[in-house]
This record gives sequence, structure tokens and C-alpha cells, in this order.
Amino acid sequence: MTDAAESKGRLAGKVAIVTGAASGFGAGIATHFVAEGAKVVIADLNLEGAQALAAQLGAATTAIRADVSRDADVAALAEAATAFGGRIDILVNNAGVGQGPQALETVAEAEFDRLFAVNAKSVYLTARHIVPAMKAAKSGAILNIASTGGVSPRPNLAWYNATKGWVITATRAMAIELARWNVRVNAINPVAGDTPLLATFMGGVDTPEARERILTTIPLRRLTTPADIANAAVFLCSDEAAMVTGVALEVDGGRCL
Repeated sequence: MTDAAESKGRLAGKVAIVTGAASGFGAGIATHFVAEGAKVVIADLNLEGAQALAAQLGAATTAIRADVSRDADVAALAEAATAFGGRIDILVNNAGVGQGPQALETVAEAEFDRLFAVNAKSVYLTARHIVPAMKAAKSGAILNIASTGGVSPRPNLAWYNATKGWVITATRAMAIELARWNVRVNAINPVAGDTPLLATFMGGVDTPEARERILTTIPLRRLTTPADIANAAVFLCSDEAAMVTGVALEVDGGRCL
């Protein structure tokens, strides 16, 4: 990206971390952020995928391997992002895992622990290592990617739904506590998306019939795309949303109506 490109856009001059950014919603957010002038740290457990996206997006990005459920990895991510951009203006907690559909009492303890470690604990860990600098700067935007499942749960996804309900509540709690430092915290609630996670929610089999069952629950009759989430993310993390905090924005085609 050229200096001229970086000087323009709704996120011009901002430094952002996007977790889980090698694919899906995270890749869409990272791509749109760069187009809007931000420098972006592409963080993902899949380093090869993160590096491929960084190579595609250019010098305004860097790729870092991070397991967001591990404190040491998140601490290293915060340090590397600060070294790359000089500061951290925006944090997008996008990394997450899904759950295969099954009765709630049959979910293995290890899977339950993994769901909460990646989907919930990661938000705590990134706050632990990134919020102090935002407080010191008296500025920052944090965006948590939750889900419509946290508002209107689907059956047989109980513990996944619970993690996303936790994220929505955490977003509101963070927003009210951090407002005095001018740090805004919001969330996005996507409906089922056309991403690599989709097959997980359908029991590992992505078929036209399985997609149609999901589409019948979405009034606009389509899945969420990475571009849909990226457009909302740019707004919520930009100065255009300077008076918006504590919101969990449904980008769901009417699913929660």
C-alpha cells in the first residue's frame, strides 16, 4: 500500500489487530480495514494462511501466529503489534470456534473447555494485554464478533450459544467500564456465514439441503458474507461511530426479528 493510500480512508492512520484473520469474517475485516487506510496485524493460529493474506494486502499488514486462548501468545501479539504500528488503536476479537450440533448433555468436557477458551477467554486475555495502553492513550475501539446465537439460540448448539451470549454481556460490561477513558467497545452478531465454519454448524456436511434449512430462518434469504461483517466493522471502529459504544449490532438478514 502506498503512502497516499494510507493517508485516505475512514481508518487512515489507525493500527488494528484482527484475530482469526486468515480466513472468513476475519480476512474480510482485515482486507476492508487496509482499503480504508489502516495498518493491520493479521493474527491467526494458521500462520501460513495469515502470511498469504498479508502478502496479498501488502506492506500495511503483518502476519503473526497466535493462539488467543493462551496468555503468553496474546502478550506476544500485543508486543509485536505495538512494534509494528507504534500503538494499537483498534482490536477486533474475531477468532472463534464452532460446535457440531448435538444434545447439550452429550458435549464432551474437552469441547466445552475449548469453546469457552477460544470464544470467551480470548476476549479477557486481549483486554488484559491491550486495554492498559488504550487507557493510557485515552482512545481505542474494541470490536467483539459475537453471534445471533447469543440472542436467539438455535437448538443443539447450546454451549456455543452460551459463549456468544457471554461475549455480548462482556461487550456491554467493558463498554461501561472503559467509557471514561474514551475506549469504545461494541459487538457484531452475524447470522450463519458463508465461511469455513459453516460446515461445522451443519454437522460437518455442507450440502444445498443443509444450507436451505438455514436460509428458511433468515428473512433476507441469504447467508452473511465477510463483506457484510467488514462493512459494519469499519463503521463501528471508525470515528463515524464516535458516539456508539455497548452495542451488539445484528448483521443477520432479519434472523432475530
